[in-house]
Amino acid sequence: MNRPSLILLGIFLLAGAQSLRAQQINPRDPPPPPPAAPAEKPAAPPAAAQPPIDPTVPPPPPVVDDAPETPDATAGPVFDPLHAQRSLDVGTFYLKKGVYDAAIDRFIEASNYQPSLAMPWKLLGDAYEKKREFAKAAESYKKYLRILPNAPDAAKIKKEISDLEEKTPPDSPKKAER
Repeated sequence: MNRPSLILLGIFLLAGAQSLRAQQINPRDPPPPPPAAPAEKPAAPPAAAQPPIDPTVPPPPPVVDDAPETPDATAGPVFDPLHAQRSLDVGTFYLKKGVYDAAIDRFIEASNYQPSLAMPWKLLGDAYEKKREFAKAAESYKKYLRILPNAPDAAKIKKEISDLEEKTPPDSPKKAER
């Protein structure tokens, strides 16, 4: 670089340093007051003064909004095959671990995500059977066969249903009379 350009560069640097030093805030000085708020319109006097509250009079009932803010979870099944498969996988894991209640919840969730899927009902029947709830297991297997009547294991499932119905204790007449 030539000498005149170096001198100009030095002058600009010194000028910039001076302006930066002028912008620094001294922590010992109090901050300036906030800017004044714009003048607000004076509040209009109330048209009618409200009477004092009488403690003997009950308050009015709350306003009920007819439309819910969130959709109802029990409105119907939501078709979501990805979550259905994930619920099946997790439910199968719980079934193998022996945590039958968690497995049942996941299989029911899978059947809600994809109602036309038969596998959750078969696995739900297995879980109920291992939990020794034979009536629910038989119902789950029947639902499996309603969805998939030509299943490769249909004969085995039908035999399992008949065995479970034999294991299910019939309701005693004394309980029905009560």
